[in-house]
Formats: sequence, structure tokens, C-alpha cells
Amino acid sequence: MRLFMRRRGEEGEGGRDAARALADLARRVLALDEEATVSISEIACGDPACGGAETVVLVMRPGRRTEAAKVKCPMAQVTEEDLRTALRPLAEA
Repeated sequence: MRLFMRRRGEEGEGGRDAARALADLARRVLALDEEATVSISEIACGDPACGGAETVVLVMRPGRRTEAAKVKCPMAQVTEEDLRTALRPLAEA
């Protein structure tokens, strides 16, 4: 399975396109094979101290625990550099 996505708050083609683009980039950065699954979602904390929405990347590879990375901004604002920085620990593991 290639991509799961669930985005709260904003539905529609723009959200799906952003999730697909980020998932494709994550797959390239981590050099994932077809058996791996990448999930991109945006979550919003209800506590004002949290700082608003953040983007969560889940990487599921056969035979390994699910790994997670976070980018502390809404999905639509995540840059390639943001994603590469967040995924660096997963690439090194």
C-alpha cells in the first residue's frame, strides 16, 4: 500500500495533492521500496499553547516498528527542507 492520508479541517483536492507530494518526497528521501507505506496527516492541538497545526509523517516498513516524524506547521506550509530535516533521524536509523 502506497499512501494513507487523513487531514482534518481542510478536505478536498488541495489537501490530497499536498499529502501525495509530501509522501512521494518522503519515499525518495528514505529510499523506500514499494512494500513500505507512508502516511501524511495534519493534526491540530486544541490547546493554544501547542502552537497550532502540525504535520505528522508515519513510515511503516515490513518487519520494523512504525516510525514517526513531525513538522511543526500545517501541511500546506511544509517545505522540502522541513521534511528532509524531520526525516533525517529515520534515514539514519
